[in-house]
Amino acid sequence: MHNLDVTKTLGAWSTLADSIFVPHTEDEYRRLVALLDGLIDEVGEDESHPLASLMEIIGVLIEKYDDDRVPELSVE
Repeated sequence: MHNLDVTKTLGAWSTLADSIFVPHTEDEYRRLVALLDGLIDEVGEDESHPLASLMEIIGVLIEKYDDDRVPELSVE
């Protein structure tokens, strides 16, 4: 297991925390969707791109918000 250098992590996180977060409001959700759109434009389908994992993380955060708040359609 890697040792986490908290000081380095804190420095990096402080610059990212306004952009990467768990959305709790519709506005925060929209901000993440806009960020994901920009990442998709930059990364495309290149799984080896340095931002590909960030794009995946943002996608998971958006999906979780959707799952928690958007009712599923029932088929009868």
